[in-house]
Amino acid sequence: MKNRKIIQKTINCIDSILKYTKDVDYAEFRNNSMMAEACVFNLRQIGELVNKLDKEYLSKHNEVPWFAWTKKSYSS
Repeated sequence: MKNRKIIQKTINCIDSILKYTKDVDYAEFRNNSMMAEACVFNLRQIGELVNKLDKEYLSKHNEVPWFAWTKKSYSS
């Protein structure tokens, strides 16, 4: 159940980022600091949430590149 709640919160963060950036080009994004900060906040939340997932869950769903953008692995 814990993992399910974490995944749902992660999906909510992704949905927020997609909502904020819908129909926004790079120049508009770059010039809108509030939007950029909101997206960065949600990305940080995702990182923190993924770190709370059980190692067994990460291993079971190893098709997801959970830590592709870091040097960490789910076996760490």
